[in-house]
Amino acid sequence: MKALERALSWLLSGRRQTASHALLAPAVLWLLIFLVTPALGLVALSLARNGAYGDVVWSLGLRNYRRAFAPQFAPVLLRTVGFASATTALCLLLGYPLAYFLSFRAGRWRGALIIALMVPFWTSSLVAFYSWMIILGKEGLINAALMRFGFLSSPMGMLYTPFSVLLGLVYFYLPFTVLPLYGSLEKIPRQYVEAAYDLGAPRWAAFREVTLPLSLPGVIAGALLTFIPCLGDFLTAELLGGPRYYLLGNLISNQFLMAQDWPFGAALTSLLLAGMIAGLWLYRRWEPDA
Repeated sequence: MKALERALSWLLSGRRQTASHALLAPAVLWLLIFLVTPALGLVALSLARNGAYGDVVWSLGLRNYRRAFAPQFAPVLLRTVGFASATTALCLLLGYPLAYFLSFRAGRWRGALIIALMVPFWTSSLVAFYSWMIILGKEGLINAALMRFGFLSSPMGMLYTPFSVLLGLVYFYLPFTVLPLYGSLEKIPRQYVEAAYDLGAPRWAAFREVTLPLSLPGVIAGALLTFIPCLGDFLTAELLGGPRYYLLGNLISNQFLMAQDWPFGAALTSLLLAGMIAGLWLYRRWEPDA
């Protein structure tokens, strides 16, 4: 028993490189089995071609990648990047003041407000989106209220529009922006801001010269954590946007589930994964200079 305790104590101490590697081994093995291996399988599948009856023919080539850049798919790609960029911008505009308030002004209400911010994570996305469909529909709560008070004479179409898609994306991804911003703002030493005040800087100048530059790592992290998942989102456009506003995630889903063209779906997924990895790599290159 004592020998086992000594072994565990040596292992958990992390004093030697072997002990550190042993502690990391389960997590590394898990990632290799459930992340790296499926990703490599997708890349291999993307090099095959689709058979006449939906089967996979292992005739390797880059035909699926050339097809992915065909002109007919350009509107879907541009629409996806546009929605992801607009969502990221809105989340930053809404999230930075909220994160600033949580960090500098919330006081004893900080914990309760952070819990309230996490509500979208605890709610089923299907329940949330169907709730928005009820709110935004022609017979929904907003139209009913506006017609009741005389602001509208007939229902206004808000569902299955770019507005409804953007609203759903911002609702779901806003916490992805606020939490990194809050973490970055919390790390700023308050003495720096107080020193700016002591030197005669007004509040806006202190924010512009001290707080904002020191919080830029959180801004970049929040933007990436919002933009990258938005590129692969498909449920929001499926339920709130309809077929007119399909995004890249919907195109990928349709290739796997409806068209039965798995190699092409794998190629689109591989390109999306490559874009995500490139974004994270750029962030890591930028972070040390922050």
